[in-house]
Amino acid sequence: MKLSTLPLLALITFSATFSATTFAEPASAESVKQLMDKTGAGELGIQAMNQMLPALKNLIPDAPETFWSDYMAGFNPEDLVEMTVPIYQKYLSEEEVQALNSFYDTPAGRKLIKVQPLIMQESMMAGQQWGQAVAQDVISKYQMQKH
Repeated sequence: MKLSTLPLLALITFSATFSATTFAEPASAESVKQLMDKTGAGELGIQAMNQMLPALKNLIPDAPETFWSDYMAGFNPEDLVEMTVPIYQKYLSEEEVQALNSFYDTPAGRKLIKVQPLIMQESMMAGQQWGQAVAQDVISKYQMQKH
């Protein structure tokens, strides 16, 4: 094989791989919303708002409580879902979203949804402990090397 044909062969191989992954059927908004509903991702807007509320109240300390209750009554968590759907569509094909939806309908999928917040919480705590241990190790080794 001539050396000049190698770039052409590489281009053809890359193009075939790129087109196979690029032209998968995009996930429908409906299937993404089903996935978000099953995983509880749709509830994130409410959780985020509840977490932001104290900071918002600090921004406007003279606002009466009726202002905040009226604001929350008009708050639509679906807005965050609508903003998030295209992000899911960007990274997941319809086939992948359907497979995930099927998985989350299984006992294992439902269990993962139930325990995932606990896993995340404990993982974050473990990560903090690990980070502290690394920092202490770095400081200790640096001080030993310094002397």
